[in-house]
Amino acid sequence: MGRCGQSGFTYIALLFVIALICLGLTLAVEMDRTVGQRDKERELLFVGEQFQQAIQRYYESVAQAGRREYPESLDALLKDPRLAASHRYLRKVYVDPMTNKPEWGLVTLNGRIVGVYSKSPVVPIKQDNFDVPEAAFQGASAYRDWLFTYPYDLIQKGGFTKVVADDSIVLTGGTGVPATGNASAPAAVIPAASK
Repeated sequence: MGRCGQSGFTYIALLFVIALICLGLTLAVEMDRTVGQRDKERELLFVGEQFQQAIQRYYESVAQAGRREYPESLDALLKDPRLAASHRYLRKVYVDPMTNKPEWGLVTLNGRIVGVYSKSPVVPIKQDNFDVPEAAFQGASAYRDWLFTYPYDLIQKGGFTKVVADDSIVLTGGTGVPATGNASAPAAVIPAASK
């Protein structure tokens, strides 16, 4: 075996090392993408909870003519139009971490906002081990299936049907709006207003 044989072996070894480096870089990029998506998921869960709490505070704050109301817009969470004094339930309309846009899908009931959701069609990494308020997110096929409503069990306990319309989900039918999101307490039902 002469110099030609040795240079051929060196060439093959160099190609092998380059292939290993490329494989390592590919794995590193994929891991970075996965870590980034998991971070965005955590942020989406946090922001969704902020919207849920803001909708809850709005709903429970003022009874108009003896009846509680959900907000007509997300801006109503920034400044309650029902009150003379400025009252905020949310500091700002958050950016959707999955789409990087300040646009949210709205879950409505009788023209009022009962929740929000991301418009992202991406499949979530997190598929199980959710806390009770997010248990309905288990096995979701897209982030847009994560509906952050108040109460969190509104759709299940109210018996509503989801109708997708434009950039919103309209709840129809149902027996009423559960008065509590507490799964351990029996849900009192407030009759849903008719259209």
